[in-house]
Amino acid sequence: MFRHLRTLQQVSRRTISSSAPRQLENKVPGKQKLFQEDNGMPVHLKGGVKDALLYRATMALTVFGCGYVVYALVSAALPKKKD
Repeated sequence: MFRHLRTLQQVSRRTISSSAPRQLENKVPGKQKLFQEDNGMPVHLKGGVKDALLYRATMALTVFGCGYVVYALVSAALPKKKD
Protein backbone atom coordinates (compact mmCIF):
# COMPACT_ATOMS: atom_id res chain seq x y z
CA MET A 1 0.00 0.00 0.00
CA PHE A 2 2.78 2.43 0.91
CA ARG A 3 4.55 1.51 -2.30
CA HIS A 4 1.53 2.62 -4.36
CA LEU A 5 1.29 5.83 -2.38
CA ARG A 6 4.97 6.59 -2.94
CA THR A 7 4.61 5.90 -6.67
CA LEU A 8 1.57 8.17 -6.86
CA GLN A 9 3.46 10.97 -5.09
CA GLN A 10 6.40 10.64 -7.48
CA VAL A 11 4.14 10.76 -10.52
CA SER A 12 2.26 13.80 -9.24
CA ARG A 13 5.51 15.64 -8.44
CA ARG A 14 6.88 14.85 -11.86
CA THR A 15 3.74 16.09 -13.61
CA ILE A 16 3.53 19.32 -11.68
CA SER A 17 7.21 20.19 -11.88
CA SER A 18 7.58 19.35 -15.56
CA SER A 19 4.65 21.44 -16.74
CA ALA A 20 5.78 24.73 -18.25
CA PRO A 21 4.34 27.88 -16.68
CA ARG A 22 2.13 29.95 -18.95
CA GLN A 23 3.55 33.24 -20.10
CA LEU A 24 0.79 35.85 -19.98
CA GLU A 25 1.15 39.29 -21.46
CA ASN A 26 1.26 42.03 -18.85
CA LYS A 27 -1.59 44.39 -19.78
CA VAL A 28 -1.37 46.58 -16.68
CA PRO A 29 0.94 49.32 -18.07
CA GLY A 30 -1.30 49.81 -21.10
CA LYS A 31 -4.43 50.00 -18.95
CA GLN A 32 -2.73 52.46 -16.60
CA LYS A 33 -1.80 54.69 -19.53
CA LEU A 34 -5.36 54.53 -20.88
CA PHE A 35 -7.02 55.40 -17.59
CA GLN A 36 -4.53 58.12 -16.60
CA GLU A 37 -4.90 60.06 -19.87
CA ASP A 38 -6.35 63.52 -19.39
CA ASN A 39 -8.86 63.61 -22.23
CA GLY A 40 -11.85 65.02 -20.36
CA MET A 41 -13.68 61.70 -20.31
CA PRO A 42 -14.96 60.30 -16.99
CA VAL A 43 -12.97 57.33 -15.75
CA HIS A 44 -16.02 55.05 -15.73
CA LEU A 45 -16.42 55.53 -19.50
CA LYS A 46 -12.78 55.20 -20.58
CA GLY A 47 -13.12 51.45 -21.12
CA GLY A 48 -14.97 51.89 -24.41
CA VAL A 49 -18.34 50.77 -25.74
CA LYS A 50 -18.83 48.04 -23.15
CA ASP A 51 -18.41 50.52 -20.29
CA ALA A 52 -20.81 52.97 -21.93
CA LEU A 53 -23.47 50.26 -22.34
CA LEU A 54 -23.04 49.09 -18.76
CA TYR A 55 -23.31 52.69 -17.53
CA ARG A 56 -26.49 53.34 -19.51
CA ALA A 57 -28.09 50.06 -18.44
CA THR A 58 -27.27 50.82 -14.81
CA MET A 59 -28.75 54.30 -15.07
CA ALA A 60 -31.91 52.97 -16.75
CA LEU A 61 -32.39 50.32 -14.06
CA THR A 62 -31.79 52.90 -11.35
CA VAL A 63 -34.36 55.32 -12.76
CA PHE A 64 -36.88 52.50 -13.24
CA GLY A 65 -36.26 51.26 -9.69
CA CYS A 66 -36.69 54.72 -8.18
CA GLY A 67 -39.91 55.22 -10.12
CA TYR A 68 -41.24 51.88 -8.95
CA VAL A 69 -40.39 52.67 -5.32
CA VAL A 70 -42.26 55.98 -5.55
CA TYR A 71 -45.25 54.18 -7.14
CA ALA A 72 -45.23 51.49 -4.42
CA LEU A 73 -45.04 54.08 -1.64
CA VAL A 74 -47.88 56.17 -3.10
CA SER A 75 -50.08 53.10 -3.62
CA ALA A 76 -49.40 51.97 -0.04
CA ALA A 77 -50.08 55.42 1.41
CA LEU A 78 -53.24 56.02 -0.62
CA PRO A 79 -55.11 52.73 -0.85
CA LYS A 80 -58.01 52.39 -3.26
CA LYS A 81 -61.44 52.99 -1.76
CA LYS A 82 -64.00 50.20 -1.83
CA ASP A 83 -67.42 51.15 -3.23
